[in-house]
Amino acid sequence: MSDSATEGRASAPALLGSQVIYQNRVFRRTPIAAFFTLIFPLMLLVLFAAIFGNEDVEIPGGTIEVSQFYAPRLAAFAAATATFTNLAVSVSISRDEGILKRVRGTPLPPWIYLGGHVLNGVLIGAVAVTIMMLIGAFAYGVEIRPEAIPAAILAFVLGSATFAALGLAVAALTPSGSAAPAIANAIILPLAFSSNVFIPLEDPPAWLATLGDIFPLKPFVSAFSEPCSPFSTGAAIEWQDLLVIVAWGVFGAVVALRFFRWEPRPGSRGRRSRRTRTEAAA
Repeated sequence: MSDSATEGRASAPALLGSQVIYQNRVFRRTPIAAFFTLIFPLMLLVLFAAIFGNEDVEIPGGTIEVSQFYAPRLAAFAAATATFTNLAVSVSISRDEGILKRVRGTPLPPWIYLGGHVLNGVLIGAVAVTIMMLIGAFAYGVEIRPEAIPAAILAFVLGSATFAALGLAVAALTPSGSAAPAIANAIILPLAFSSNVFIPLEDPPAWLATLGDIFPLKPFVSAFSEPCSPFSTGAAIEWQDLLVIVAWGVFGAVVALRFFRWEPRPGSRGRRSRRTRTEAAA
């Protein structure tokens, strides 16, 4: 970080940009976190296309190829883990290490520090989505209508913001940095199975369908995938899904603001090894 004199002269955007660069450097130095955020969803796409490549998937309106089904859904999942899981884990560990407490005692505005975390997560999510869709398009023939691209971008922005807010909420509530990876993954992975990410659920039990509809991952996946559907028309903006996403974003922000702590919780370890950060597996 910059010294006090530099921070006093620097503008808020410049400080925020420096924090994004710093957090991105930290992310790139934790290979396992980078692997599960950027590479793991791509591996799933390759595996699913290889295993189910000759099959079609039933969606509203008709059937589509496996790669057309999985590419946008795994891209949305990657964006969710880049924000939700990484923020929940990295912020919790930073609190346990005393970094948040030290930041609070410097001239750097606290919102700049947390904003660097959030924007870095959104940036990583954008990279993951771009890589997934490009490989899907060039290697598997995944199509997206040009007129529907704004709908996909809108879904990505709102979904990433929502899962970033929920990640901060989990960081605010989790008892320690060591517990954060288990808690974050215990939330996001079951939701992925109930949200048509890993398995196409053609006729799920009513309770499972309701579970997916209530929580934000399925609406995010649906809103991002609709522009890639060959049966969609027009702008393909799923307003109902977006409203659910925004509602969860507001909920996450309220919880984070209410319960966020800058100091380590009693009983948590003040010093943790860098290896702990690699536990942020998506």
